[in-house]
Parts: sequence; C-alpha cells; structure tokens
Amino acid sequence: MTTARLEAFSDAVIAIIITIMVLELRVPHGTELSDLREVAPVFLVYVLSFVNLAIYWNNHHHLMVLTERINGKILWANVHLLFWLSLVPFTTGWMGENEFAPLPTAIYGVDLLLAAIAYYLLQTAIVSEQGSDSNLARAVGRDLKGKASPLLYTAGIALSFVTGWLGLAFYIFVALMWLVPDPRIEAVVRSSSSR
Repeated sequence: MTTARLEAFSDAVIAIIITIMVLELRVPHGTELSDLREVAPVFLVYVLSFVNLAIYWNNHHHLMVLTERINGKILWANVHLLFWLSLVPFTTGWMGENEFAPLPTAIYGVDLLLAAIAYYLLQTAIVSEQGSDSNLARAVGRDLKGKASPLLYTAGIALSFVTGWLGLAFYIFVALMWLVPDPRIEAVVRSSSSR
C-alpha cells in the first residue's frame, strides 16, 4: 500500500484539531489592553499547542517522504498517534483555563508524552516494514531528540506538581528543541535522489 490515504487522513485530522483549538479561544470582554490578561493563559497554551501540532505535522510529512509502503501495523500506529494528538485541545483548554495548576499541567504533559511515544512507535513500525538498511532507518539514526523528549516530558510532568510553570518550562523546552529543523531526513532525501 502507498502512503497517500494515510497522509491525507492525517493532514485532515491535524487540521481539525487545530481548528477545534482556535474555536476554544474566547474573545475578551472589554476594549482595553488590560482586558487581554484574562485570556492570556489560554492564549499562551494555545500557541504552545499549535507549535507542537505543527512540529508533529512537519515531522509526519518528512516521515512519509521516506516511507515507500505501509501495512496494517503502520496504519494502526498512525491512528494511535492521531488519538493522542486529538486530545491536545482538551488538555490545552484545561491547563489554560486553570492557569497552569499542577494537575491540569501534568495531564497536558502526559498527553504530550503519550503522543511522543506514539510517534516513536509509528517510526519504529515504518522502519520495521522498510528494513534496517532503508533510507528512513539511516535518517533516523540514533534519534537522540526522540529519546530525550520522553525523559524531558516525564521530568516536566513530575515538576508540574511543584509548580505548573516549571512543568510548562520543560514542555516549552522540548518544543524549542524540535522547532529547530532536523536536517537528517532532508539530507537522506537529497542524497538518495542524486544517485
């Protein structure tokens, strides 16, 4: 099977998730700049969640560029990832509405952690189908960022119970770490197309 339907479905789901998130933003009551303070926590979390979803969409696209064929295991691994991403609007809203209280902030981190694990499982399923000598396996390599992210999310979850802001700092750090484009896949695509 080719990746076309999997990519189209994933793109649509991520677009819907982002749409749901933006619809949760409330318009402030009043016309003064100070009136924005009441919606600031929700907006800040929206920005973080939007960036996270954009990172997943971007990385998913790169993953599919090097995926030659898919199977049922890959389809289910992809749906598993989309499930955790689909909870981002809920966990985003809960954390933002409660101004980074410990439990909602920890649950937001759990959602991010489970999405990261699901992405890793999808990547592993694809490498398993393609083979250890595939372009994707070469591009992923040791995947240090992929291995560090769950550890940082776990630390953020635990530290959320000290203060929500500390947990949030860890989640932001992981997003910043992934925001810097990872050139591994693009380098492999370039080298394989020049052969």
